[in-house]
Formats: sequence, structure tokens, C-alpha cells
Amino acid sequence: MLELRGVTAGYGHFTALWDVSLTVQRGEAVAVVGPNGAGKTTLLRVLSGLIPPRAGEFRFEGESLAGRPAHEVVARGIAHVPEGRRLFPALTVADNLRMGAYLPAARAAFRESLERVYALFPVLAERRHQRAGSLSGGEQQMLAIARALMSRPKLILLDEPSLGLAPVMVLRVFDLIRRVREEGYTILVVEQNVRQVLRLVDRAYLLEVGRIRGEGRAADLEEQAFIRKAYVGL
Repeated sequence: MLELRGVTAGYGHFTALWDVSLTVQRGEAVAVVGPNGAGKTTLLRVLSGLIPPRAGEFRFEGESLAGRPAHEVVARGIAHVPEGRRLFPALTVADNLRMGAYLPAARAAFRESLERVYALFPVLAERRHQRAGSLSGGEQQMLAIARALMSRPKLILLDEPSLGLAPVMVLRVFDLIRRVREEGYTILVVEQNVRQVLRLVDRAYLLEVGRIRGEGRAADLEEQAFIRKAYVGL
């Protein structure tokens, strides 16, 4: 479904990704894990069209999307839940969800999508008239994911969904992501909380200093000694 081959990208004179290759199959949940500053957010920005790759190939469902603008990437079926959520704090929950359905195809199925989102996230239905900025951190993360679902994506990119959340809310958010996956969505998540994310996904890639240093089944990676020592805290 998604294929990157030899992608290099960065900002100005700084290179954040070096020769990165990865794949995501339809229906999979895949993680990219690694320390802060490894290039994980840059990777998702390349995939969502926010920055163009300097080299390499990026294909989605067989079509090259390298260098395509963000709105075209969304229209092809890739939704990005950015780090820090990036909601419209002065707008209500309902209006934030409406913003997620701005594409013509998504607008046509707005009611159906809204019902599905409210079924997944009942608290958002309860708070639909409340301003997004007044929600708790966990509720804001739910809203950010729900807004992405309103575009009716084929692939969801999640950037550090547990960032800044209390431990109990981290568990809740990962459980909600698991439920989203059970709805049939394909997920690519970048995350520093290696212990939790490896329990959620099928496969994972280890990204360090802009390069892929390892990959494999999530259960196998969790058992590797260097992963357990450096990232899982065991």
C-alpha cells in the first residue's frame, strides 16, 4: 500500500532523513520508533506532503506521491494526526470534525462519518458543543484522531499520540487507537513510548539519527536485548 525507497529529506542545509526505506501493507499497523530527534516527525511530514523528499521514491497504492502538495496527498487517502494535535481551539468539537471533512468526497458522506466517529469516541458526542481548547489533553488527542477519520482515509499517520499525556490517559489513547485499527484502518505511528506501541502494532522500524537501524515483527523487536535496554527500560 505504502512504499518508500531510499528517501532523503531535511530542512535547508540540514538533512534529517538518510536513505530511508519502509513499507506498510493494507490493514497493517506499523510503528517507527526511536529517540527524540531521530527524524520520525520529518518522515511523516514527507508522507503527508508538508516537505518534499530530496531523493528517493514515495509510492501509495502504486502511485508516486513524492513532491505532491499536502491537499493532494489527503485526497489520495492519507490523513496526518500531527504532533501536538493542532486543533482549532476556539472552534467547537463539532466544528473541528466538520473541518476534517472538507474534501468533496468526505462532505458527501459527512453524516455517516460523524456517526461512526461518535460511536468510536462517545465522549466527543457528549462534548460536541464544547470548545476544543477546553478539552483535556487526552480528549484533544481523541478529537485530533477523529478529525482525521472524517476525511475517510485509507492510511492514518499518527505522530507521537502519547506525547504530554498522563500515564493513565496514555493507556486509554492506545486502546482507542487499537479500536480504530479494528475498524479496518491502516496505521503508521511514530512514537517514543516503545513499550506501549510495540504491543499495538504488527511490525516496527527503528529510526536513529535519520537512518533505519532495524526492522521486524513487533514481538521480535521487543525481545531484542538492545531494544529492551535502550527503549523499553528493561
